[in-house]
Amino acid sequence: MIKGKPFVKWAGGKRQILDKLKEYVPVEYNTYYEPFVGGGALLFELAPKHAVINDLNKELMNTYKVLCDEEKFKKMCRVLNNYEANHSEEFYYEIRNKDRNKNTYNKLSDYTRAARTIYLNKACFNGLYRVNSKGEFNVPYGKKTKVNTYDGNNLITVSNYLTMNDIKILNVDYKEALKTAKKGDFVYIDPPYDSDTAIFTNYTETGFNKDSQRELAFVFKELSDKGVFVMLSNYNTTLIQDLYKGYHIHLIEAKRNINANAKKRGSVFEVIITNY
Repeated sequence: MIKGKPFVKWAGGKRQILDKLKEYVPVEYNTYYEPFVGGGALLFELAPKHAVINDLNKELMNTYKVLCDEEKFKKMCRVLNNYEANHSEEFYYEIRNKDRNKNTYNKLSDYTRAARTIYLNKACFNGLYRVNSKGEFNVPYGKKTKVNTYDGNNLITVSNYLTMNDIKILNVDYKEALKTAKKGDFVYIDPPYDSDTAIFTNYTETGFNKDSQRELAFVFKELSDKGVFVMLSNYNTTLIQDLYKGYHIHLIEAKRNINANAKKRGSVFEVIITNY
C-alpha cells in the first residue's frame, strides 16, 4: 500500500522517529486519536481506518478538510501553481499579509486559504509556522528563489486516505477532541514540547506553557483510567519525568532541525511515554 506523507513541514514533525514510535504502538486498537496532529506523520504511516484528528491551528485543519473535497482540492492546486509562478520576496509578503485585514481575509475561499497555508509553509524561513498574539502569521521570507509547494502524487494519496476511510477532522481544544475516546481506542499525544530553556510554542495565538503540560498529564491519566491506550511524545525534561512517573518512559535520541540558530540544531533526548 502506498502511504501518504506530511504535506507541510511542522515543528516537532515525527518522520525521522517513525520507526521508534511504531515500536510502541499497540498491536490492536479501535479508533485512533491524534489531538495535536500537525503534519500527521504517524497518522499517514499507520493509516488507520477509523480516526479522529484535531489541531487547534484552524488554517492547518482547513487544509486537511480541503483535501477531502475533490473540486476544492483541484482549485487549491491551481492557486498553488499560480503562487509558484509568481514567487518572490515581494509576493511572499503580499500573501503573508493577507491575514492582517480580517474582513477581506475571512471572505477568502477555503481552498485559497489552504493554498496560502501550504505556500507560506514552503516559502517561509525554515518551514516554521508561527503566529503573533493576534493570530497573524509572522515568519519572515525564506530566501528561496524557487519553491515547490506540493507533490501531486502525495496529495492525491493523502486525499484518498482521508476520503476513503472514517476520518473525523476537528479544530477544537485537544480536551474536547478526546472526549469520545473510550476503552480500546488508541490516543497518540504529540503536544508542543516542554523545555528547560525558552522554546518556540506559538503554533497558535494561545501558546502552550508548563501549566498546559500539567493539565495534559491530568488528561493522560483520565484516558488511562478509562482503559484507553495512550502514547505521548515530549522532551526529556525534569517536569515531564515528574508528571509521568509511574508510566513507561522510553528514552530516545532524535535530531531537531527547526531551531533558527543552526548551532543549536542536532541530537536531543526525547521520551515516548505509554500507559501499556
